[in-house]
Amino acid sequence: MQELPTIQPTFAPELSPEQVAEISDEIRVLAEQRNAVILAHNYELPEVQDVANYRGDSLGLSRQAAETDAEVIAFCGVHFMAETASILSPQKTVLIPDLDAGCSLADSITADQLRAWKAEYPGALVVMYVNTSAEVKAETDYCVTSSNAVDVVRHIWAEHGPETEILFGPDMWLGAFVERETGLVEEPERRGRFHIWDGECHVHAGIKPLDIARTRDEHPNAEFLIHPECGCSTQAMEYVASGDIDPDGVHMLSTSGMQKHVEAHPDGEFIVATENGMLYPLQQAAPRANLIEANRMATCKYMKMITLPKLRDALRDMKFEVSVAPEIAERARIPIERMVAIG
Repeated sequence: MQELPTIQPTFAPELSPEQVAEISDEIRVLAEQRNAVILAHNYELPEVQDVANYRGDSLGLSRQAAETDAEVIAFCGVHFMAETASILSPQKTVLIPDLDAGCSLADSITADQLRAWKAEYPGALVVMYVNTSAEVKAETDYCVTSSNAVDVVRHIWAEHGPETEILFGPDMWLGAFVERETGLVEEPERRGRFHIWDGECHVHAGIKPLDIARTRDEHPNAEFLIHPECGCSTQAMEYVASGDIDPDGVHMLSTSGMQKHVEAHPDGEFIVATENGMLYPLQQAAPRANLIEANRMATCKYMKMITLPKLRDALRDMKFEVSVAPEIAERARIPIERMVAIG
């Protein structure tokens, strides 16, 4: 099995069931005392997902952050997600249980790099995946998630004309997916006006075409659920085009799309190509489904830096607040609100 290509933080010690129950109770009491809402991403540890008021993908959690009446948002995810919550709810206190919970994809582009890229293409509209820093969002016209990237790009061309030049980043695999889904692959003259940044998520990039072949050999009747960020996604679509993979068994889906698909087929067998934390909410949604990891090493240890003890301590001590400078937040709020509005 191939190791993923970056050095990552170490895992926290595993808690006993008794510890999980005790600390979870403490967290619920503290959340009520602080008038706090707990948001958890689908990739978080199961016990963190269980104690959350809401769990979901980036888009769903962004909506919850914007709509909550709570005074405090405890965000169990990586740093850019807490920043997004702070931008959408500047009057609320946003906490993250570990300030070092970063994101390799967000780190793949800086605001200075984006400004330089924009200077090469004057007049182009910037579409950035939500997995970016607040400073990058402030230089962006539209934010997207994997579940709405195609819809946002189509919206831009409908609103601004089909010849509109777009800078898409930072995930190159998601960019390639948008190219295919919007028909740009068959339109080379327009494809030349869709520019993709050369960045990637180290976890998803580590899920390779070899994983497709191996897992399909082991589970020939399973459907393949592939996140658009995966390094195997482009290769998978090539296999579909050549007839090597039955297209009925391959689905390019965001994490929320995966959950909807599994819920609709609760007795199915699925190979899941995304961060392996996603198998937990999928299994809860469809207990009878047979879920298989495409790559057992596909674990984001930055997500797993968020633990119950850290969440408890953050709420107890009201520490590790995430805030964004007002001038940055004001500019970054525009592309995020466009993302949420387009859906």
